[in-house]
Amino acid sequence: MLQTPKPAQRCAARSPCSIGTSRVPRPRATPLSARSGPSSRQILCSAVEQSSAPTLPRSNNNGNGVAAELDEKQEVAQQAVAADPCLAYNLQGNDWTTSSLSVVVLGASGDLAKKKIFPALFSLYYEGLLPENFQVFGYARSKMTDAEFRDMITSTLTCRVNARERCAEAQERFLKRCFYQAGPYDQPDGFQALSGRLTEQESAKPRANRMFFLSIPPNVFLSATGNAADHARSKSGWTRVIVEKPFGRDSASSAELGRGLAQHLAEEEIYRIDHYLGETSAQAFHVLLHALGSAR
Repeated sequence: MLQTPKPAQRCAARSPCSIGTSRVPRPRATPLSARSGPSSRQILCSAVEQSSAPTLPRSNNNGNGVAAELDEKQEVAQQAVAADPCLAYNLQGNDWTTSSLSVVVLGASGDLAKKKIFPALFSLYYEGLLPENFQVFGYARSKMTDAEFRDMITSTLTCRVNARERCAEAQERFLKRCFYQAGPYDQPDGFQALSGRLTEQESAKPRANRMFFLSIPPNVFLSATGNAADHARSKSGWTRVIVEKPFGRDSASSAELGRGLAQHLAEEEIYRIDHYLGETSAQAFHVLLHALGSAR
């Protein structure tokens, strides 16, 4: 049977804090390297792990995306965490034995989702890096049943991460956790229906965490995010939104997109990533290696 290690167990060996007899990992940031873009698997795993240790409340951002000054209570809280990083953890609220995780992929019928996101999610599951109680929901405008959705992504799931056995059994168990909801991105009805179906799957645990992965064109980022945040947000746990693909065309459009997201989400609820990050550098490095090889 596939064993699912808890986040605290996986990370305790790295710089743990001690609270009584419990050992809890020290909060850490996951930087985006400018030299090589992270894989979808790394992005998803990072978001799950970081979300298990929520950040302290921050003041709202202004229109230019520059953080406003923290008020006195927030400053006191940050000073306390600086003295004892373990205070940043809400252990009871982030115990995966009492929490579930729902990953919603917006744009589930697109190539990016089929070729990258769903294989990455299965890879995390296959390696035991997802909580015991999790489910994956696809959301897109295409009409599709749960069975048709599972058939669509079945061929994309591989066990190429290693040569471990029982891959077919793991795929079957993973697919049973996959569901689909059709609906538009610019209307609340589909997201309200999605939230209802999520609630049904999350009923086994008292705390439900929801992560939305935007595998959709940039021109529907704001409408989709707004509806997801306003009509499908978790009422008992945290909500996270991962914005995939280019974040705007230039500085002005990026700032505009940031302001739009801030109307529905707190800054710590947003993850901005670009799967083409570092592509130019990687290509240049490949040319350099080829040139060095030819010179020998």
